[in-house]
Amino acid sequence: MHWIVLVGAYIILWFLALQILLPIGIKAPHESGDAVLGGVDPGAPAQPRLGLKVAIATLASAALWAIFYALVLMRIIDI
Repeated sequence: MHWIVLVGAYIILWFLALQILLPIGIKAPHESGDAVLGGVDPGAPAQPRLGLKVAIATLASAALWAIFYALVLMRIIDI
């Protein structure tokens, strides 16, 4: 298997995991009880925690990629 296919599979899995994680736990300031400051969109997330979500997406995609790579090595998936 070519290394570009493996890198592409990891990138696709990472973006998929990130897109799944982004809406989880998002609350606007008026939903969480915080004051809405002037000049801030009232629908903007109060605490998006992007760093945590990127870290979780990286770990999840690494685990999914390892499963994918194992299936390719065992010739269950033929690419």
